[in-house]
Amino acid sequence: MFLTNPLRCFSWRGSRCFHSIINSPSFRSPINTTASAPTPGTSSKVSEKGRLFSLLSGLAMETSSTCSLVLSGKTEAENETAKLLKRNDTLKLPDDIEISISLHSERDKSLKESGFQIGSYMNSLSTDTFGRFLIWCSRIPSTQDVISQNFSDLPLGAVCVADVQFKGRGRSKNLWESPPGCLMFSFTIQMEDGRIVPLLQYVVSLAITEAVKDICDKKGLPYIDLKIKWPNDLYVNGLKVGGILCTSTYRSKKFNVTAGIGLNVDNDKPTTCLNEALANLSSTPYKFRREDILAFFFNKFEGLYDIFINQGFQALEELYCQTWLHSGQRVIVQEKKEDQVVENVVTIQGLTPTGYLLAIGDDNQMCELHPDGNSLDFFKGLIKSKLV
Repeated sequence: MFLTNPLRCFSWRGSRCFHSIINSPSFRSPINTTASAPTPGTSSKVSEKGRLFSLLSGLAMETSSTCSLVLSGKTEAENETAKLLKRNDTLKLPDDIEISISLHSERDKSLKESGFQIGSYMNSLSTDTFGRFLIWCSRIPSTQDVISQNFSDLPLGAVCVADVQFKGRGRSKNLWESPPGCLMFSFTIQMEDGRIVPLLQYVVSLAITEAVKDICDKKGLPYIDLKIKWPNDLYVNGLKVGGILCTSTYRSKKFNVTAGIGLNVDNDKPTTCLNEALANLSSTPYKFRREDILAFFFNKFEGLYDIFINQGFQALEELYCQTWLHSGQRVIVQEKKEDQVVENVVTIQGLTPTGYLLAIGDDNQMCELHPDGNSLDFFKGLIKSKLV
């Protein structure tokens, strides 16, 4: 089971931002979520306009009849797979959305230079499995749908990346939009041990933060303080810049996991982005590029995933806890006693083996924290169970 408490929905339109607190599951956003209260000074009338504007624009985009997918591989073997998929015309999307397929190798130079730079990405990729087969689309409802709908037809580690995503999937059937300047991708993972599947999102989160560190090292840049907010968000300087979504299906004694990531690389509205954080630290002309981040992510993820599968998450937990926001954090949790809800203050220590928060109360009792899924203040809306 994957955990989240999405509450805030953002819609970008150029330099303008509308936001609203929306309780309907259809309009809550995990990629653009914060656990804070509404921004001071924002009227409910403006928020409602933002909600309506976002909804109408999304519906308008959905009327487009065709999604154009570009297939590419790292080597000739993956490119042969791309040719086979094009020839057999097996790829599909939900809601009977039509698909047109082209091969990156067959596109002319002017088309290759538009949108996501596949050649640059492949040149930076050094994996054995993950990210070597790529599907790119300039505008698509959801990268998560491309992967999950076609899982059995794609090679292991295949990735779909989009420039614009207008019907992104979140937890509890949440919908959200992502504009140009965001890195949005989903990829395939296959696992056998269902007990560790819920921990995978932590490995993905860690790989993103470590990839950004690796880029900073290689380019001689100051470190961007990219942090993990449990369970599946990415923050810079206290502001959200991304999130993780993992979904799975069980088939033929294996878990087919689709991992989706959204990361704000170049939009400084409505909160912040990686390049704004970098500009505040350095006068360097360098800017983070989606292609570099994606390649470095897979280069890092492949090694971390191998450790995770062979040694368990415990081998990564120390590094994870160095990267997250919560060690030593004191939070209010709620416990129901008879007909009353009692609030207690506990201190976060780490993670339990099942992936929930491990905390200790003022009475020195260890407990496991679970989200209740309802509270506006995520870390107040936790419930606890005592650990023996």
